[in-house]
Amino acid sequence: MKSSAFIIGVCLLGSLSAYGQSLQQWRDSLSVLNRQIETSPYSSDLHLRKAAVNLELGQWDYAVSECGLVLDKEPRNLAALFYRAFANNNLRRYDLACNDYETFLGIAPYNMEARLGLAYSYRKLGRKAAAMDEMNRLVEQFPDSAAVYAARADFEKEQKVYGAALYDWEQAIRLAPANVDFRISRVDVLLLMGKKKEARVALDEMVGSGVPKGILRKWYDKCSN
Repeated sequence: MKSSAFIIGVCLLGSLSAYGQSLQQWRDSLSVLNRQIETSPYSSDLHLRKAAVNLELGQWDYAVSECGLVLDKEPRNLAALFYRAFANNNLRRYDLACNDYETFLGIAPYNMEARLGLAYSYRKLGRKAAAMDEMNRLVEQFPDSAAVYAARADFEKEQKVYGAALYDWEQAIRLAPANVDFRISRVDVLLLMGKKKEARVALDEMVGSGVPKGILRKWYDKCSN
């Protein structure tokens, strides 16, 4: 079962690169970019491309540094704001991430990935009302996104607002019916609400759709206890 942190990470990294590469290929790309930057040290494009590779390699501090070089010259550069915010979230510098996401959304208010990132940053800072405001805004802006409903459902579960979480998991499943993690998350909420019979029915439906019963054993056991 994947949390909203995973969902958000997938959404954000998915926007960085269109093609999967191996670890060695990313390192090779980094070496090429370093050589190019030596000859063109003032190229914002090269620094942004290097920051993207740094993110793929989990080199968060390097990514922050590269984006800072760009933002010193171009304070409204959306890619640099986005990359730096994502890196700072991974460094647990959530206040700095919020600053960049807020600036980004002031320029491009309908960017789903940035708003998901901001909601996550607020959540980690303990700003629950602000996080929920962002989640609600996301649902208004992107009513056809399963990831958005899933992110809000996960937050609602954390806040023990189980009825709302159940509704949002059902919406996520409606939009992405093949997603097993969403279905298991719905079962989790049903169990927290004491609805064991409904949870078991949901598990049986998953098995009927081809999900191996063995991987659901833990949830079946909870239905029996």
